[in-house]
Amino acid sequence: MLRKELTQLYQESKKTLVLIFLGTLSWSLTMVKSGLCWNKDCAFGIGFWGPNGHDGIWHIALAQGLAKGSWGMPVFAGETIKNYHLGFDLILAGLHKITFIPITVLYFQIIPPVLAFLTGVFVFRFVYEWKKSKLQAFWATFFVYFGGSFGWIITLIREGKLEGESLFWSQESISTLVNPPFALSLLIIFLGLNFLIRGLRVESKKLLTVASFLFGILIQVKAYAGFLVLAALFVAAFWRMIKRKGVALMKVTGGALVISILFFSPLTSGISSTLIFAPFWFLEAMMATPDRVDWPRFAQALANYKLAGNWIKEAIALLIAFLIFWFGNLGTRVIKEPLFFLHLKNFKKLHVLDIFIYTIIGIGVLIPIFFIQSGTPWNTIQFFYYSLIFSGVFAGIALGELVEKSKLNSLAVCIIEVVVVLLTIPTTVGTLWFHYLPARPPAKISNAELKALNFLSRQPDGIVLTFPFDKEAAQLAISSPPRPLYLYESTAYVSAFGEKTVFLEDEVNLEITGYDWSARRRKIVRFWEMKDGKEAKEFLTENNIAYVYLTKPLLKGGINEQMLGKKIFENEEVSIFRVI
Repeated sequence: MLRKELTQLYQESKKTLVLIFLGTLSWSLTMVKSGLCWNKDCAFGIGFWGPNGHDGIWHIALAQGLAKGSWGMPVFAGETIKNYHLGFDLILAGLHKITFIPITVLYFQIIPPVLAFLTGVFVFRFVYEWKKSKLQAFWATFFVYFGGSFGWIITLIREGKLEGESLFWSQESISTLVNPPFALSLLIIFLGLNFLIRGLRVESKKLLTVASFLFGILIQVKAYAGFLVLAALFVAAFWRMIKRKGVALMKVTGGALVISILFFSPLTSGISSTLIFAPFWFLEAMMATPDRVDWPRFAQALANYKLAGNWIKEAIALLIAFLIFWFGNLGTRVIKEPLFFLHLKNFKKLHVLDIFIYTIIGIGVLIPIFFIQSGTPWNTIQFFYYSLIFSGVFAGIALGELVEKSKLNSLAVCIIEVVVVLLTIPTTVGTLWFHYLPARPPAKISNAELKALNFLSRQPDGIVLTFPFDKEAAQLAISSPPRPLYLYESTAYVSAFGEKTVFLEDEVNLEITGYDWSARRRKIVRFWEMKDGKEAKEFLTENNIAYVYLTKPLLKGGINEQMLGKKIFENEEVSIFRVI
């Protein structure tokens, strides 16, 4: 199928292939440097850019465990993985087992460009199959790759920099690959839509079955995507039934729902305990937080209206905040808005795919506006990522229709297209320039630690005890990049690169996935303060600790190494002990 798609693409538009190449390159630049030496002679170890110093390490740790056939939580020994979508990590582990290519190479250097390229191909093919317009498909693909917010305008005025990608909370297109489950979910959605539109057109049960399966497995690739797509399928199917066009789409929806339940249930305790009703939290935080819009007077006024019970002024202020949130995040994708009003005027003539996309956009906006997530409140903004992607699809269709139906001459059309491009790409350029292209990374693993971790990975399996993450020490090191990962964030790096289950690591993801990690942390802190060797031995034995990974720069004061067991490795940064 892919060969056929590429052949058709080449025949239809060489310009589109150039666009897909540029989109693939720009997306991939956020990933491919991480996990590699960041200087010529590799004297300082390997570097990590952007969120890869945390998020990438987490996925590598998961995949390392899954590749061994373990469903245990790699950063919380004794517990199984729960409340997390494992689709991407299972694929990563499977590819590693089949190809023997290291997981880090697959994660950072191989999978990202493949995902980026295929996403562009199937976005173009989907819109072309739907609209039969190469121009509309081209611009839809452009916005999926390069869509950005208007945050760069604010940071340019304030600081003279082209930054501000997430000034209005949401990440933009350029950061798609730093969230691999999100990127994979996009590929699956657009691949599924290709099968869906062809299946509905020729009434093919085979094509519709494939679409149903693809939409069904989304829930285990990215739970947010699975929920949105199921809701959109149901609304679109109901619309199609009202229009008396059969129940084929409802069958697709039912099949996808059954598959979703089968895939979702084993690894989750339910979404009800995850989402918390907190209306307008994002809007209020956006106006008050220094690294967002940061409009203190507006935020203070909003807070005062709420305290005073002045609901009229509060409602007006919230509406203004929402418009800033909406249009600020849309950026040049705002050109889709006239299309929305045109569709609203001719509501009865809407195509079933219009209904599908509008449902995703609408629900993707509403959930973060009214709900936050337990543990990490801002995680629900990920629903909105899909609203922006599909707004980009509509923006491309709207721009293509404008060019095709207008009576403008070629010069005027060229000017419009150039202006759109120039106003769209600053987010991509600024994000790459300031966060992913600098030679020096914000985080690293030194050569000394790499040697220690490599040594640990060759030891028999067993639970590893490490120092708990020290926020104060990390804050003191923030002005001296690149910071070692143990002073960067609470990450899963010992599990990921040492290939062992850790007693407690990556508190961030443990909080997101709903583990009671804080009690264990208190026990670990107490252990490192122990002076009694017998008491320490009891702690290690009771918790089945096999190895102690001691990071020397974090060591405060002396420690009785005899209570840790037998020293089996030591260099200038790390000592590793085997518990006897």
